[in-house]
Amino acid sequence: MQSNYKPIGDYIQKLKVRNSEDRYSELLGINIDKFFMPSVANVVGTNLSRYLIVRPGQFACNRMHVGRDYRIPIALSENEKPFIVSPAYDVFEIKDTSILLPEYLMMWYSRAEFDRNAWFYTDADVRGGLAWDAFCSIELPVPSIEKQREIVTEYNVVKNRIKLNEQLNQKLEETAQAIYKRWFVDFEFPNEIGKPYKSSGGAMVYNEELDKEVPKGWEVVPLGNVAHYTKERIEVENLDLLNYVSTDNMLANRKGITTASKLPTSKTLPKFIKGDILISNIRPYFKKIWKADFDGGCSNDILCFKSKNSNYSSYLYAILEQDLFFEYVMSGSKGTKMPRGDKEWIMNYLVAIPPDELLRNFISYVENISQKMNIKISENKLLYEIKSFILSRMSRIKKEKLVTN
Repeated sequence: MQSNYKPIGDYIQKLKVRNSEDRYSELLGINIDKFFMPSVANVVGTNLSRYLIVRPGQFACNRMHVGRDYRIPIALSENEKPFIVSPAYDVFEIKDTSILLPEYLMMWYSRAEFDRNAWFYTDADVRGGLAWDAFCSIELPVPSIEKQREIVTEYNVVKNRIKLNEQLNQKLEETAQAIYKRWFVDFEFPNEIGKPYKSSGGAMVYNEELDKEVPKGWEVVPLGNVAHYTKERIEVENLDLLNYVSTDNMLANRKGITTASKLPTSKTLPKFIKGDILISNIRPYFKKIWKADFDGGCSNDILCFKSKNSNYSSYLYAILEQDLFFEYVMSGSKGTKMPRGDKEWIMNYLVAIPPDELLRNFISYVENISQKMNIKISENKLLYEIKSFILSRMSRIKKEKLVTN
């Protein structure tokens, strides 16, 4: 043990408070990026009284797949109300928050170095489980409570700015989706005099394939008529963590990507270029989609779409990010625990193609929105670097500032 480090187990205690009275029904899971999220488990008919309660300020973690994932999913509850998690998880809390702040401990858990250290403690099982005693034996420095508050405050300033930018981008994304829905689902795009087309008496014709009316003169074609999957390959030796994309570093609910944590062992991978659209083909209901703003390579578990008309990639992205598309992918997916989209089925998805002038007007709208979003994305990339620097600096706290209890 380093002289200025102490085992995490000295500061935490395991809890096992079950939902015995069925008081709580909100079931959450833990994302590999260390935050709570709505559980994707099918619990219809499941007895939730065995599930564990997590209260504000408490932690939950999943120690089962650390060796496989090279990360330990762990999160601190910042919710105002209790919720429940799987009985396979561990729930724990800090014994004395006047000595160790929950937010400070969560910062330590968020460090890439912590995940690497946890990986070395895993067992020989194929999934690489991490025993509770081994988890508790991992060490950390604990400075004075005043120093902890200072570090947490500095970290939260950056974290909250990132969150604000993400919220602003979410609003912009919702605006783009609302325009798409109004123009290309409700067919209320502006007519020649700026009035909503359909409600102003615009000519409509019944389309048998879509089983609904569409504006006269529009085409309805399979997705494969306007896009195709990438066929180019790139050698892994030409990639790094900044231009490699896997399902692990794609974010759910259309939030883009983060920096990869490791490169694959394969020799070549699908190549993507700026403007291509990447979608995780594992568990499509997570809605992991990203329009590339640089060239790189991606995992074989990612679908890389290329627009057959490069000028219309923004329209293709607008089609593919819709809930309707992901629902369609799921309806033809294979597998239950980890469903995958069927590539052939996906390319049969029907899309309505408007006249070129209307399409150009729409692209002008959404690309203006994209420019605003890209400014926030660039700012967040810098903020994430600052955030990582703050986390890495935690291991260099001077010995004299540590608690000596």
